[in-house]
Amino acid sequence: MGGTLRVGIVGVGNISAQYFEHIPSLPGLKLIAVADMNEARAAEVAAEQGVEALSVDALLEDPRIDAVLNLTIPAAHIAIGTRALEAGKHVYGEKPLALDPAEAAPMLELARARGLRVGSAPDTVLGTGIQTARQVLDAGTIGDAVAAAVHWSAPGHERWHPAPQFYYQPGGGPLFDMAPYYLTSLVTLLGPVVRVSGGVTRSTRARTVATGPQAGAAIPVDVDTHVSAILEHAGGQTSTVTVSFEVWASRAPLFELYGTDGTIAVPDPNRFSDPVEVWTTSEPEWREVPVSGGFADAGRGFGLADMAHAIETDRPHRASGELAFHVLEIMDAILRAGQEHRVIELTSTAPRPEAVPLGATPNTW
Repeated sequence: MGGTLRVGIVGVGNISAQYFEHIPSLPGLKLIAVADMNEARAAEVAAEQGVEALSVDALLEDPRIDAVLNLTIPAAHIAIGTRALEAGKHVYGEKPLALDPAEAAPMLELARARGLRVGSAPDTVLGTGIQTARQVLDAGTIGDAVAAAVHWSAPGHERWHPAPQFYYQPGGGPLFDMAPYYLTSLVTLLGPVVRVSGGVTRSTRARTVATGPQAGAAIPVDVDTHVSAILEHAGGQTSTVTVSFEVWASRAPLFELYGTDGTIAVPDPNRFSDPVEVWTTSEPEWREVPVSGGFADAGRGFGLADMAHAIETDRPHRASGELAFHVLEIMDAILRAGQEHRVIELTSTAPRPEAVPLGATPNTW
């Protein structure tokens, strides 16, 4: 590999712009080519980025490419990821890892058998926001961790996305689209989850596309649109999680960690570098804490760059397939628990990823 991971991107939809913004300046990465089912769109993006446009088949087989960045819709994550691994390439994909654990497990086993890496978004947890919250927690600032609470809600992505139909198909919904940010953060902060219970529902509200060329088109809804869960962590803490496409307005706190001596207001894990606030019994008022961990000025692609350096130095990468699989099993269990009205024991686990020290870059430990 020569110290540089040569990357091909499959899928150049909305999210790709955020990767294109950061990849050129990230150490250890070199973009070689892009591909998309919409070949005209791929050619347009390739010209903008100064790289080649290839067919999906050609990109997956191209010997110049070491790793495939898979930015396709969730339903295609496993098919593209598996083909890339079969071609001897590492894989880093957008979240969720797959539609369910049963389809994801063979891909991870294939990667292990071939000595290849699988990474997965979200890498927002590597920014200064979540990493500073982790440092504050690990320093004992709020005493022993007891519980966490998450509440993310919106009326639905159709209000802003020009082609939002996939958000209402399997692999979408508020759980699979938004919860990975929060669940990955919860595992990063409190460690793995051992069992879950949940409640799920969907309303009868008709949904239509609000913007773009498809404005006014009806959106079939084939997923639950309001999901609540209780997670039990291996360390004994409990987390309550609600994610919804049904809430027009809310004053619920976004993300809080509760300890024996105080509370941490955790920043939005869909962002990289929002500030952390803390309230403690010794200083009983809310105050912003100094940044004390994480990649500075991070953005999407930092997890891939961290994986590239981990391959080069033979260490675990932080935004790993194993972590994404555990988060996927948590989400699958939440749905089953809600639909079957029972508690689900998890079969997977994942260690807390290595913390990102303050001042680290993606080509340093």
